[in-house]
Amino acid sequence: MEVRFLNEGDYDVLSSWWKDWRWTPPPRDFLPQDATGGVMVSKDGIEICAGFIYFTNSKTAIIEFIVSNFQYKNKDRKEAIEFLINTLTELAKETNGCKYIYTSLKNDSLINSFSACGYHVGSTGCIEMIKTL
Repeated sequence: MEVRFLNEGDYDVLSSWWKDWRWTPPPRDFLPQDATGGVMVSKDGIEICAGFIYFTNSKTAIIEFIVSNFQYKNKDRKEAIEFLINTLTELAKETNGCKYIYTSLKNDSLINSFSACGYHVGSTGCIEMIKTL
């Protein structure tokens, strides 16, 4: 598996992936804009999955908007997603010295992948609320 930082042109690809999964893509300016804000995992030249990390002014980072290539049906999709999660986790630790990582999930497959990477359930039954200013 290979990993690279996301670039400006990746938004259109990711938007199509989110739509394939019947999810509304977040606006571009809702996503981290710095160079280390997101990563793409690929194998043999095929892009498999991507995700974003938000750095805070504390020792906490937030991982969000994990998405995968709907057309990629190989058995190693789960491995690629876990590689992505672990890469984002290491990035948080190495780049900002983070000690904690938070994520908000409702997809069972993603919950299982985060669990496999050593994440623990904090709370359940939460509602996400967003206000556009």
